[in-house]
Amino acid sequence: MKRERKEAWFRIIVAIISGIVLAIWRYIIYALAIINWFIVLFKGKKNKDIAEFCEYWNTELYKFVRYLTFVSNKRPFPFSNMEKISKVE
Repeated sequence: MKRERKEAWFRIIVAIISGIVLAIWRYIIYALAIINWFIVLFKGKKNKDIAEFCEYWNTELYKFVRYLTFVSNKRPFPFSNMEKISKVE
C-alpha cells in the first residue's frame, strides 16, 4: 500500500477519535461561554481563565480541520499536546 493511502487511513482513525473528543468538548465550551457572558454582565469584565481555556479549544479545532484536509501533518488532540495560537486579549 502506498504511503499516502496508509496516511489517509490513519487520518480517518484520528478523525473519528479526535472528532468524538472535540464534539464532547464543544458542549463544555458552550457552557463556559454562557458562564462567561453572565460574568461579564455582572462584573463588567470577562474571566480570563475561561477565555484562555476556550482559546485552547479554538486552536485544537483549527488543527483538527487542517489535519483532516491534508493542509497540515500536525495531529490534533489527543494525539498531540494542546497549544494556543494566540493570546487572549
